Amino acid sequence: MENLRDKHLFNEVAVKYDKRRPKYVPVLFDDIKEYANITEAKSVLEVGCGTGLATEPFLKTGCRLIAIELGDNLAAYTREKFKDYANLEVVHCAFEDYAGETDFDMVYSATAFHWIPPEVGYQKAYDLLKPGGTLGLFWNRPAVNSEDPLHQRIQLVYREFLPEWTQRKARNDYNSKYETVKKQIAQTGFIDLKFKLYHDTRTMTGIEYVELLDTYSDHRALPDSIRTPFYRSIQKAIEEFGNQLTILDTIDLYLARRP
Repeated sequence: MENLRDKHLFNEVAVKYDKRRPKYVPVLFDDIKEYANITEAKSVLEVGCGTGLATEPFLKTGCRLIAIELGDNLAAYTREKFKDYANLEVVHCAFEDYAGETDFDMVYSATAFHWIPPEVGYQKAYDLLKPGGTLGLFWNRPAVNSEDPLHQRIQLVYREFLPEWTQRKARNDYNSKYETVKKQIAQTGFIDLKFKLYHDTRTMTGIEYVELLDTYSDHRALPDSIRTPFYRSIQKAIEEFGNQLTILDTIDLYLARRP
């Protein structure tokens, strides 16, 4: 599980998060809306909305949407960002502490549900849904081509500044994560599980990539004495390779129903 202390660090970088974190492919939202039959008559709960990167596609259906967000700056940012939508309510609290309305037609979370202890999160989502309601969970999991010379150069920077991180499991080894999520959904009692992968590609300059790194909790937690020269070296490496880094995104989606 992630270090739960670090989940508060996103609150410090709301603007960078909104600019640099990847968006989700439109077909993903189409698939969710079709599975859950989201219309203006439905009520939806989003867990960990961040800056609303996965919020507007559902707001556009006219459904009533309550978005929960732990960070006060992030909650305020999303509230302002979508101020023209009368069907949105942003609640500043932890999902574990949420004590508002129940009987939602859908509870969903975009690259945030891993911050919630699984023994709490899955059961609480189940309890908040009405019978027949939908659980929707999805994550963006970025990777790079390990044969790319620029990626290899960036790895040298990591080894120079953060040698202890080189022992981490490869970021694109996600099969065990997929199976764990499926198992937790099934063990909670959800049925009709649907699983799908989506793929996308994006390119970033050195400055853009450093800003992206600064939205990740483990990078934000680094002391300034390491983080500043580390970021400078990453940016320089990308600029020396034409100032363009290609990132490969894989999004895993899980849909299931409460019986």
